[in-house]
Amino acid sequence: MANNLNYKNKKHYRLAILAEGFFSTSFAKTAIGVIRYSDDEVVCVIDSTKAGKSSDEVIGIGKGIPIVKDIYEALKYNPTALLIGIAPLGGKLPEEWKEIIKVSLKSKLDIISGLHTFLSLDDEFSQLSNEYNCKIYDIRMPPKNLPIAGGKGFGIKPTVILTVGSDCDVGKMTVAVEIHKSLINLGKKSRFIATGQTGIMIEKYGYPIDAIVGDFMAGAIEELIINCEQDNDFIIVEGQGSLFHQGYSGVTLALLHGCAPDAMIFCHQPSRDKIGDPPFTEFPPLPRLIEIYEEAASWIKPAKVVGIALNTYKLSELQAKREIDRAEILTNLQADDVIRFNGNKLAKALVDYANQHNTILQK
Repeated sequence: MANNLNYKNKKHYRLAILAEGFFSTSFAKTAIGVIRYSDDEVVCVIDSTKAGKSSDEVIGIGKGIPIVKDIYEALKYNPTALLIGIAPLGGKLPEEWKEIIKVSLKSKLDIISGLHTFLSLDDEFSQLSNEYNCKIYDIRMPPKNLPIAGGKGFGIKPTVILTVGSDCDVGKMTVAVEIHKSLINLGKKSRFIATGQTGIMIEKYGYPIDAIVGDFMAGAIEELIINCEQDNDFIIVEGQGSLFHQGYSGVTLALLHGCAPDAMIFCHQPSRDKIGDPPFTEFPPLPRLIEIYEEAASWIKPAKVVGIALNTYKLSELQAKREIDRAEILTNLQADDVIRFNGNKLAKALVDYANQHNTILQK
């Protein structure tokens, strides 16, 4: 059995993704992220409500990945691990999934879970993993002995970028990964730092910031940044939550102050007009949203929003281009949708900002 957070030295997996009843663009954020970005091979998705279809038919990506009715059908595709691809409300393990996990362990599959329920602490699961020589990775299990933030990351050489947002689930992880990829394509040395379970499953490195005791959240991200300082031009930190969301603003502020970014990319879904689910309040105007993040950053270290990443998947391409133009006019910043049109535009804006910033420092 293993419950260690970072499994970057693990073998390459053939993944069966468990998303029973929830495999969709609205609920399967973890599954979508893994299918889109993981180096592991996804061999099937388990969701009896969509069995017989393929992943790309349901979520638009993952061409040819079959959706199967249960774990027994999934085993026909010879997976080597079961990955839990959705996060139920509160991150708890649904009772009906226990049998699926037991069958998987008896079939010698490793288990990769981002739930708040730590499967490796379950006596029956632990016994089965030992008996069948397989591992349980609880991605959200926080490390021990984390520090309290103390400004150690202020003077590091790489340009630190944090993705922030108007609300939860607007694409902060996706934007971070796409910009990271674009920076590498531009010849820059970049490191993506994951702060949530999906990012950790993709990158095989990071801390689950929402599972860390409040006093140590900022220190955890500061530690990650310091560990990634060497041989990088950029460090791209995955944002979480939103300063405007009553339930998740605390984790957002901890990341903002802990990573002490040099600049931010602001993520927003223009088809939304209210914060939260169910809605809590209407969004302030886009320039005001940005101003609030810049003000909050300045309490510890000044940082500017350098670009706008729009999530336009609910809009037509024409509507998306109009929203991008509108955002640029309102903010005088570069804007784009990194999935629809790639992350190159925003990556170039970051490179330009970093060059200017370094020149200013040298003066």
